[in-house]
Amino acid sequence: MTKAKRQMEEDIKLIDLVIELLDARIPYASRNPDIDKLAANKARLVLLNKADMADPEKSKEWMQFFEQKGIPVCVLDSRNKKDMKQITQVVQQACAAKFERDRKRGIKNRPVRAMVAGIPNVGKSTFINTYAGKAAAKTGNKPGVTKGKQWIRLSSTVELLDTPGILWPKFEDQRVGLHLALTGAIRDEILNTEELAMELIHLLEKDYPEMLKGFYQWDEVPYEKYPEKPEAAILEAIALVRGCLAKGGEIDFLKAANLLLENFRNGKIGRITLERPDSEEA
Repeated sequence: MTKAKRQMEEDIKLIDLVIELLDARIPYASRNPDIDKLAANKARLVLLNKADMADPEKSKEWMQFFEQKGIPVCVLDSRNKKDMKQITQVVQQACAAKFERDRKRGIKNRPVRAMVAGIPNVGKSTFINTYAGKAAAKTGNKPGVTKGKQWIRLSSTVELLDTPGILWPKFEDQRVGLHLALTGAIRDEILNTEELAMELIHLLEKDYPEMLKGFYQWDEVPYEKYPEKPEAAILEAIALVRGCLAKGGEIDFLKAANLLLENFRNGKIGRITLERPDSEEA
């Protein structure tokens, strides 16, 4: 982690613009607060990726949050080429001061040099590949730029420094770890899947009370069997509806939990955002 951060500190000296990729479902948890310090004095752009799976109303709230901080922001699905059309325009907006400086110096048409930063699994590679399309050509070493650095031409106006741009999430807040786990940013092997599924049920019943019933279409929930744990009752209802049963008709809670998490992560249950800016110290 320290090595990655040190590398980013070096790379950031070479660029005009930091493009920060966040998961639109968890913008707070998928953000590393170090980025504000690392990218100080650089043009900034926040991309709320996986927006096709996020709650559009909450995405608007997050857009307003970043705009109030003076950071241009876009929502997008990085797999969708249509969503890329807006990026170049917003890059121009984010780099207006750079273009003005270039104009005063008599420099014309110098591409914006950018880097993409974000935590693992937030979709950096997918974004780069989709934005660049077939035009993703490494342009080689640039005169006056540190040797050995490769640049990828994303468009006629944007060049990307080919670097992992990895920032690690900060786990001081327990909710950050939970939200990263729910979206699959932490390997499931190190987690208690059933507990994780019940945490998800708890969050959805609080913020999206009709969504689970609407998707799974259960007839009833055996709350009386689990007076202290209503989430377990809902997980049993899901198991019964979807046939998650072990030998002898026993409820297979692990299978139901895996199914629920998979349905959430691929957006089948609905468009869900687990965080909102007014409840986070973002």
